[in-house]
Amino acid sequence: MARILIVEARFYEHLNDLLLAGARSAIEQAGHEHETLTVPGALEVPGAIALADESGDYDAFVAVGVVIRGETYHFEVVSNESARGIMELTLAGLAIGNGILTVENEDQALVRADPAQLDKGGGAAGAALVMMELRQRFVS
Repeated sequence: MARILIVEARFYEHLNDLLLAGARSAIEQAGHEHETLTVPGALEVPGAIALADESGDYDAFVAVGVVIRGETYHFEVVSNESARGIMELTLAGLAIGNGILTVENEDQALVRADPAQLDKGGGAAGAALVMMELRQRFVS
């Protein structure tokens, strides 16, 4: 049984609750344990994953959160840099599923977050589990 850490950027609570429900369900259906760590925003997710990985307590990570385009360039910075940070950690060998939604509006986020619709939280957990299996196959 693997231990999975879900790191959530808790900015839009109602949307995050949906992402978390999907991620938790996918992990539990696969027979694994999970824990959730909350950080303020998407920019903090990669750093939190890197710190948690140093503990050696987790086999994989799921990043969830929502970034909605606003009126400023901040959307691009947060979207790009959180994705870059997660990708750097993945290329360094961590098993991570990226479920940070980057959307134009709340309606798009709702469709993607809802486990009864696109279930991106569950999809990110599934990706983390696949990456964990690949890591076990090629690194162990």
